[in-house]
Amino acid sequence: MKDGRNDFWIAVIVTLGFFTILSIRFGSAKEGNMSLSIKSTAFVHEGEIPSKYTCQGKDIAPDLAWEGVPEDAASLALIVDDPDAPDPAAPRMTWVHWVLYNIPPDAIGLPEGAESEDLPNGTQEGLNDWNRTGYGGPCPPIGRHRYYFKLYALDAVLEGDDNLTKAEIEAAMQGHILGQAVLMGTYKKSR
Repeated sequence: MKDGRNDFWIAVIVTLGFFTILSIRFGSAKEGNMSLSIKSTAFVHEGEIPSKYTCQGKDIAPDLAWEGVPEDAASLALIVDDPDAPDPAAPRMTWVHWVLYNIPPDAIGLPEGAESEDLPNGTQEGLNDWNRTGYGGPCPPIGRHRYYFKLYALDAVLEGDDNLTKAEIEAAMQGHILGQAVLMGTYKKSR
């Protein structure tokens, strides 16, 4: 019986050693992913997006600020989408509200109401699901939807013309993501 207990503790020690080695090997990449953050003064993470930034208001982009961009980042990408379309009780698609890519890595955010002329030099605009560039605010047909502002730090500048779609950008980003940050807000139309 004593030998069985020894075998158990040897297995525990070997397992812990294995996971310690993994955490040392991959810890720096994980820490890099966690340091990137995105926020807005317009709403808090998981909070309600004010109507000013929706189709029931001025339909302008909220201000965004980020920090913790990895030193070896070559560009940033921003995708804003709603996975609850058209009905959160029975979602059928993810609706794309805003797509930006090749944002310079030294950029620290975007001002409220950002349009083409307000974007950092070199930033390219992709197509949203209204088949146009620029921000399109929340306008859910039914229920409360979630809107994800996803910022990616990339080790490359994405090749391609303006007006790439979210799918094209996500395909181009594969293997180049150094870090990711998410700000999520919700919105339900008032009657």
